[in-house]
Amino acid sequence: MSQQQRPVIGITAGDLNGIGTELIIKAFSDHRLLELCTPIIFASNKLINFYRKSIPDANFNYQSTKDFSRIAHKQVNIYNCWEEELAIVPGQLTDIGGSYAVKSLTIAVEALRDKKIQGLVTAPIHKKNTQSANFNFTGHTPYLKHAFNVNDVLMLMVSDNFRVGLVTEHVPVKDIAKYITREAILSKLNILRDSLVKDFGIDKPRIAVLGLNPHAGDEGLIGKEEEEIIKPAIKDAKHNMLVFGPYSADAFFARNYHSRFDAVLAMYHDQGLIPFKSLASGEGVNYTAGLPMVRTSPDHGTAFDIAGKNKADATSFLASIYACIDIIRNRQEYEENRKNPLKKMGQVVLANAEDEKIEEN
Repeated sequence: MSQQQRPVIGITAGDLNGIGTELIIKAFSDHRLLELCTPIIFASNKLINFYRKSIPDANFNYQSTKDFSRIAHKQVNIYNCWEEELAIVPGQLTDIGGSYAVKSLTIAVEALRDKKIQGLVTAPIHKKNTQSANFNFTGHTPYLKHAFNVNDVLMLMVSDNFRVGLVTEHVPVKDIAKYITREAILSKLNILRDSLVKDFGIDKPRIAVLGLNPHAGDEGLIGKEEEEIIKPAIKDAKHNMLVFGPYSADAFFARNYHSRFDAVLAMYHDQGLIPFKSLASGEGVNYTAGLPMVRTSPDHGTAFDIAGKNKADATSFLASIYACIDIIRNRQEYEENRKNPLKKMGQVVLANAEDEKIEEN
């Protein structure tokens, strides 16, 4: 793969006292990753060196820079966002841990907006110590929506061909129903369909929608949202996509119905994330669909209980890096096929010929 084809991926530090830096060191100790992307870690040499001491078998080397034009394409690059000495206390929730996580994120997002990097992988932050007058967001997703000035985004959990999107994210359970509106469902469905086509290369995606209430409302006996809001939204969406439901969430996953669809739209956080995390077995990726740029993250938090102990598993973080690279490629391919529809037709003809060959054999 040529230097031009290899995307430049930004990596944020996450909470300084969480497992983020350990994940970064473990992931990029596998030098094969450098054949697929050029990483820029938005942190500081001191932070990296602090955690490198606690991972004795890490084969992690880097070059540091403050200039995007001097990036080394066959090395890990540290973009120094700060030079000062900081109190790093693994496992502790501190103001410094949160404020410098925000610093890493905001500088990386600026680089993403300026197209210095092509994608972003974010290490976990903690909602408690990142809040401030300058950063009044409940997490990465609402911040990125604000930073890129888009009307709506979709939190989409991805593991191979299993994808779960959410209508509501970090909302108290007692407030969920008031956020379930026809407009909200349609907006999320449109983002989901577009993302499946452009970001995942699925021409005619099939989407399932879950109900809000037990048994998907039992035709109005257990809540009215399905009859009055969710079914009408699905009916509207059917004009321009293949969408089905609403399904009763418990039976849907228990009967493995999710394998029949390219994605599932859940109404709220735990309805979607409990089955996703149970079935994705540590390899899940959180993807923010609907942005002009690509952002992924692991599907777990800061894990303060194991921070600094060389116990963190980098599987989900690695999956996030691979997903970021794949989505960038898929978007480029989608744009090329739009400019050159004959190329796309040729791919379809080839694929059909291959299918016929397999059937003959």
